[in-house]
Amino acid sequence: MAVSYAEIRAESPGVFSEGCETRVVLDHVMSKWGVLVLSTLSDGTYRWGELRRDVSGISEKMLASTLKTLSADGLVNRRSFPTVPPHVEYSLTPLGRELMDRMLPLMEWISENAQEMVTRDGR
Repeated sequence: MAVSYAEIRAESPGVFSEGCETRVVLDHVMSKWGVLVLSTLSDGTYRWGELRRDVSGISEKMLASTLKTLSADGLVNRRSFPTVPPHVEYSLTPLGRELMDRMLPLMEWISENAQEMVTRDGR
């Protein structure tokens, strides 16, 4: 059975409050680009160009920033090979895979319900 938000806050007082590190993580993980990069990487290891193509609409600057942030958070592994030209691969860390095990059901729900929700809103 799912735990409630109230139960989470009762178990860890101060969690999700202003200034709490949980808000920083939420910002990184739940941003549009963070979600899309993590979701793409849930399918396996990607090179820079592959990620750029699969996460359509993301600029090179935003992709670089998002990957740097998610790597610093311990969710994405960056592996560089000493070749010319440089060969860099990105993949989820074990922590990133655990996160995506929880996030992919949400992504599935969104894909199944987005059209109805946007239509209802009149967009």
